[in-house]
Amino acid sequence: MSNSYETILLERFGPVAVITLNRPDKLNAISTVMMAEVDDALDQLEADDDVRAIVLNGAGRAFSAGFDLKEGSTQKRETAADWRAILQRDLDFIMRFWNSPLPTIAAVHGHCLAGGCELAMSCDVTIADVTARMGEPELRFGAGIVALLMPWLSNPKKAKEALLTGNDKITAEEAHAMGLINKIVPEGEHLTAALEMARTMAVMDRDALQLTKQAINRAYETMGLKDALQIGLDTDVQIETMVTPERQEFGRILREEGLQAALVWRESRFS
Repeated sequence: MSNSYETILLERFGPVAVITLNRPDKLNAISTVMMAEVDDALDQLEADDDVRAIVLNGAGRAFSAGFDLKEGSTQKRETAADWRAILQRDLDFIMRFWNSPLPTIAAVHGHCLAGGCELAMSCDVTIADVTARMGEPELRFGAGIVALLMPWLSNPKKAKEALLTGNDKITAEEAHAMGLINKIVPEGEHLTAALEMARTMAVMDRDALQLTKQAINRAYETMGLKDALQIGLDTDVQIETMVTPERQEFGRILREEGLQAALVWRESRFS
């Protein structure tokens, strides 16, 4: 399969397709272009009867550090309507992997944070190597969480501890115990293990596989998953439109001194 994308790589290994987030110099931060390209790749793969499973991978030393904050600071986000449109787009992008008719497997290593963590959780199966560090630090700089999936995969106590402290250093072992990942593998073996599992799924009857995934998803939706995610989005809009000293200072440093300086300021408050 040819690849003409700027921010992702699309490869085929027989019935298994691999989408690789390919902005390694930015720790695969999720940009508007990347979202459009991933959506396009998924459209292609889901329409191809020969594709049986999809693996999501990250190039370089990380899976993904989350949404591109630098790009976000340049977008028009003045009103609640502006924020809702952007956050709904982000939520729909993350849930593409949950909603895909094909089984999706995240191959995680290194940083897997914020929107990147949500992307990994949205996949049907998540395999991580021992270097993985997961978490959602959004509350540390006054932002909200786009896809509030963690309480559905973990439990209320662990989800609250992780989210309300903004812990972005959850180890692979801790993430496994919380239910955020399925399997831990040695360093560098995350993609190999994900491909192995994808090939096992690819042998299954395609229709039976898709219907079973759909049935599992519908069970969660019957329990209120979709409504809960929309409530989470409403909360995120409310948070993002609030004016607080923390948000203002983080935004000022981000605009004037750059992302690295803003992150240093954020972490210095918790040292």
